[in-house]
Amino acid sequence: MSKNEEVEETMEEVDDYDQKLRFLNKIACPLANKKLTKRLFKCVKKASGHKTYLRQGLKEVQKHIRRGEKGLVIFAGDVSPVDTYSHMPIVCEEASIPYCFVPSKLDLGHALGSKKSACIVMIRSKADYKDVYDKCFESVKSLPAKI
Repeated sequence: MSKNEEVEETMEEVDDYDQKLRFLNKIACPLANKKLTKRLFKCVKKASGHKTYLRQGLKEVQKHIRRGEKGLVIFAGDVSPVDTYSHMPIVCEEASIPYCFVPSKLDLGHALGSKKSACIVMIRSKADYKDVYDKCFESVKSLPAKI
């Protein structure tokens, strides 16, 4: 791959990320930046090989949070209607679980290895991907809270 092709590919990624930001709903805060989004998708991809360490879907994530499970919660920012998961950030805050939003539910689903979209995912720590998980966890914790 030549240097010009790499620059064009990078420009397409930036444009793609910026285009997805237009479809965000009103509660999508704290929003992961482009670099953190990429890192989160990498962590989700690694965790998808270990099914008991990855929770996908609103009902499953909510059930396991209420049972006391800890991890990192990732929301899709372009879910409509927003009422489907508007209560979940509060549930995460009450359980002291860090969470963030990514711009696209389709990208979140593809990171899981699915052709379908995903509106919410919870990742638990495991030794196989602990270094990536810890970086994501600290980055999400340091994101500014909703104002």
